[in-house]
Amino acid sequence: MLIALVSFHVSMAQDIFITRNGQVTFVSTTPVEDIKAANNEASSILNTKTGAMQFIVLIKSFQFKKIIMQEHFNRKDYMDSDNFPKSEFKGTIIDLRKVDFKKDGNYPVTVEGNLTMHGVTNKLKTSGVISVKEGKISSSSKFKIKLADYKISVPSIVASKVADVVEVTVNCSYDPYQPKS
Repeated sequence: MLIALVSFHVSMAQDIFITRNGQVTFVSTTPVEDIKAANNEASSILNTKTGAMQFIVLIKSFQFKKIIMQEHFNRKDYMDSDNFPKSEFKGTIIDLRKVDFKKDGNYPVTVEGNLTMHGVTNKLKTSGVISVKEGKISSSSKFKIKLADYKISVPSIVASKVADVVEVTVNCSYDPYQPKS
């Protein structure tokens, strides 16, 4: 019985891939100013058998060129990162059959799930690409988020500098999950 359980655990692990250093960037573009930030500490898990994907991003890990932008971003009147410390996506690759994880290539996919940010959860459906190269798996996607959909308000004094819709880019390179013995 123990041998069967260990074999099952190992075979399940072969379908699980993780990263703790995925990159999430966003750009807010207005005629007055472009605001860009990057986070290189996103955690993600991908199940190649079921297509399940999950991403967790700590809000305070976003880095800006200007430190004052980073301070404002985390304040109560923007992302309120003390009360809402992370953003999370839980979803599924809905056309998983298009992806051959054993063959090098770039596979366009559609991902659908729930994005939670600033304490608000909304459905999200977006396109992306799963890439396989020499057995390594990576994913990428670009989509737009309307700030009002997540109850993120921008003070009127800086409204002309912050776009109502921001473009988000996600890039992850995965490693096989290695369960601890």
